[in-house]
Amino acid sequence: MGEDGIGVHPWFRFRDSRCSPDCVSLPPEMKHFSMIRSFHAADLFTMANGGCGVLAVFHAMQFHADGERFALWIATALIPLAIIFDVLDGRIARWRHKQSPLGRELDSLADVISFGVAPATIAYAVGLDTVLDQLVLVYFVLCGLSRLARYNVTAESLAGEDGKVAYFEGTPIPTSILPLTLLLALYATDHLGAVAVGFVRGHLAVLLFAVSGSLMISKTLHVPKP
Repeated sequence: MGEDGIGVHPWFRFRDSRCSPDCVSLPPEMKHFSMIRSFHAADLFTMANGGCGVLAVFHAMQFHADGERFALWIATALIPLAIIFDVLDGRIARWRHKQSPLGRELDSLADVISFGVAPATIAYAVGLDTVLDQLVLVYFVLCGLSRLARYNVTAESLAGEDGKVAYFEGTPIPTSILPLTLLLALYATDHLGAVAVGFVRGHLAVLLFAVSGSLMISKTLHVPKP
């Protein structure tokens, strides 16, 4: 505890003998960027997954701003690329026998971006932009977020004697590429299905994301884990 009764982090209690009395440095085991240096090879693929998702959001925003079709196709192509990185990070971790809680959390956060936020942003950019559409897209992203959180806290209890999880509860979030693909096919043929009931406007195509989100949070749907 400090003189004022407030706890002092060990980093700030360490003083380098080479410094002046007021100089504070990090202890040897807590060097700058130590977290980055602690990343495993699999974690770099996980970061690439998340990076693809962020770039997809940027390109979707560009398409929405200026209607540049090339930006839309780039945004769309980045989603399957993110899936490739998502598959590789797990395989590399198992191959190198280096799996960590940090890697698992990184994977979930990257998945939320690439397979939750990015598809929802693309959907908004192509025309699912009414208030009702937005509510459904938010529901879809929150379902993906909840599904990943549930997996993280139940993975150990679902694991068999070999430590592997035999099945997913609900559909994995990367399956969001399916409603996204169908949506883009409908967009290309100008069949988003605009509907209006009184003052409420929406698009039938948004139901693809409502169904996808609901399947993610299903407790009774068991999908075999490859």
